[in-house]
Amino acid sequence: MPKWMRTYVRVVTAVNYRVGRIAMYLIFVMMAILLWSSISKTFFQPSLVTLELAQFTMVAYYLLGGPYSMQLDGHVRMDLVYGAWSDKTKAWVDAFTIFALIFYLGVLFYGAVSSSAYSLGYFGDTPFVFFKDLAIAFLTGGPAGVGEITGFLERNPSAWRPIMWPIKLTAATGIFLMLLQAIAVFFTDIAKIRGEEI
Repeated sequence: MPKWMRTYVRVVTAVNYRVGRIAMYLIFVMMAILLWSSISKTFFQPSLVTLELAQFTMVAYYLLGGPYSMQLDGHVRMDLVYGAWSDKTKAWVDAFTIFALIFYLGVLFYGAVSSSAYSLGYFGDTPFVFFKDLAIAFLTGGPAGVGEITGFLERNPSAWRPIMWPIKLTAATGIFLMLLQAIAVFFTDIAKIRGEEI
């Protein structure tokens, strides 16, 4: 395998391992939020923020932990005949079917970036250009420069009315990391087919 491919797999795997190990503790954050929700509804005035906060935490837990789950081969798989195949046959099938996942994640990532741009007040049809301009504005003008580019911030239409860009950017980040991990899995399958280790 080429050195750049090995380096790519090692770097992506290391980043997703660390992000996944941190993200797995979000389940305890969500449990604490839901426990507080139960306590506040029983003994005090019900809290308005707990349901949405628990949902946002679950989104972060699920999407940031997804690439780590892919590393561990922990995703649910229909195993009617797959388990009886040799490792090389599994690698061939996985290398072929991963393209469907990569395509799906690519479309999902574009939608997540578009939705994130919308949540920051951008209503155009070039969200990647918007984020490039946003990064340049931050580097040259700091938060004030960002404030000049962003528009009306999207809020969730609930009693709490939280701004949506933090969770949408978290979702886009998780999907991007999953896309990078899917490509790393493809490279790993190619190595298995060739009888090499990465």
